[in-house]
Amino acid sequence: MTSTASPAASPTPSPAASPTASPTPSPAASPTASPTPSPTASPTEAPSDRRRWFALAIVMTAAFMDLVDVTIVNIALPTIQRDEGASAGQIQWITAGYALAFAALLITGGRLGDIFGRKRLFLLGVGGFTLASALCGLAAGPGMLVASRFLQGGMAALMVPQVLSIVHATFPAHERGKVFGMFGAVVGLGAVSGPLLGALLTEWNIAGLEWRPIFLINLPVGVAALALGTRVITESKAPRALRLDLVGVALVTLAMLALVYPLTQGRENGWPLWGYLMMAGSVVIGGVLVAYERSKARRDSSPLIELSLFRVKSFAAGIAVQTVFGMACGVFFLTWTLYMQLGLGWSALRAGLTGVPFSIAVSVAAGVSVQKLVPRFGRKVLRAGALAMAAGVLIYVYEAGHYGSAITSWQMAAPLAVMGVGMGLIVAPLTDAILSEVPREHAGSASGLINTVMQMGNALGLSLVSVIFFNVVDDRLAHGAGAAAFVDGFRNSLLWVAAILAGIFLLMGALPGKPTTADHEGSAA
Repeated sequence: MTSTASPAASPTPSPAASPTASPTPSPAASPTASPTPSPTASPTEAPSDRRRWFALAIVMTAAFMDLVDVTIVNIALPTIQRDEGASAGQIQWITAGYALAFAALLITGGRLGDIFGRKRLFLLGVGGFTLASALCGLAAGPGMLVASRFLQGGMAALMVPQVLSIVHATFPAHERGKVFGMFGAVVGLGAVSGPLLGALLTEWNIAGLEWRPIFLINLPVGVAALALGTRVITESKAPRALRLDLVGVALVTLAMLALVYPLTQGRENGWPLWGYLMMAGSVVIGGVLVAYERSKARRDSSPLIELSLFRVKSFAAGIAVQTVFGMACGVFFLTWTLYMQLGLGWSALRAGLTGVPFSIAVSVAAGVSVQKLVPRFGRKVLRAGALAMAAGVLIYVYEAGHYGSAITSWQMAAPLAVMGVGMGLIVAPLTDAILSEVPREHAGSASGLINTVMQMGNALGLSLVSVIFFNVVDDRLAHGAGAAAFVDGFRNSLLWVAAILAGIFLLMGALPGKPTTADHEGSAA
């Protein structure tokens, strides 16, 4: 799952996500990735405009399309690999490329909407996302599919940040709580329906198209959103929008590519020297980025990354939590689907149905954590979530080893449900916990950065799959292990996920013990 807190968690437009580059509420992207400065639209006009509810349906549909697209792809990856002859590296890039492009352009997409108009950028993003979906569905080979996924992620970065900005500009304050509650339902529905829909579309093999309908299904939805959105969405801009930081975007992208590319391709190329040099270079580029962002902040107060935020202990720790949580999600969801379909030989439909207990557990636990548990127990809920998720992972390690390739979907249900409960306790309240001590004037920048690092962590986790999964699989296959090779590779990946979750538990100790009313006000955008 790619993103973090459910919109229902707070009446403020703070990043909502569900880690769904996977069948989870992923960390994929959330409709709340950008700052939402005061709109220019008059708040007195919105309540009398009945079109606002049609506009809400359109932006929610676009948000749902993005969430489902993240979760729907993973389940079809083994079929894509089989039909197109894709390499393991290309399979990783199909998911990591989307996350990387989304992360690199997310904050800039929000700023473009503030400067040129949220409606304009939303429609541009929807149109581009629809075109990219068509290119994915019609891809002539793995290379074209990977390139189209990069384009799709970039277009999502233009579309998604505008969603809650448009809501903020369209609805009066007293109606936003209900609207954000609806977004929570959309996130939950996307988490549950994405993997199952992907499995069904792949299994049905509509018109002999195999996996392609998982992308082509976006076409009628996108065209309808464009046609209706042009008529019913009200334009709005920020009165004092931050300037663009294209140099910052370029440096972030280069740093991530220099780290992700050799991790993803190194195994297939025999781990050459240039790969290690690129990874070392990513650290150097990161240092240049920090120096440039400091200079940019002094020059015009519009850096891509507001470095002063990292002086807030809870924010710095929370960003670390968000990043490594994205890594854990990237590792688990890709290796999980490969384990079930390539290792155990299950169909896409069976794999999709196996994940239902997890998705339901995430949605239920997320709602309970926000409404009942966090107000009473604060940070303890997040730490309990990390422990519960780690416990589920370790149960899975045991069951995968005990039952081997004879394991059934029912035997997987218990560890998946425990993991889902743990993730639900984390994803919904995490954003508010990270933002609770951030000064009001920086809440928008902090909110965008939270979603960005989640996607970057996800891309990094996906690239690590080469190291912690495929290396083990290759070694065991070389010794004639057969299906057991994938079992061993999956168990090794789970142990890495458990170690990451232990680190998350420790980092959560720096989050605020129990957010106060004043904290929440301070985090409002």
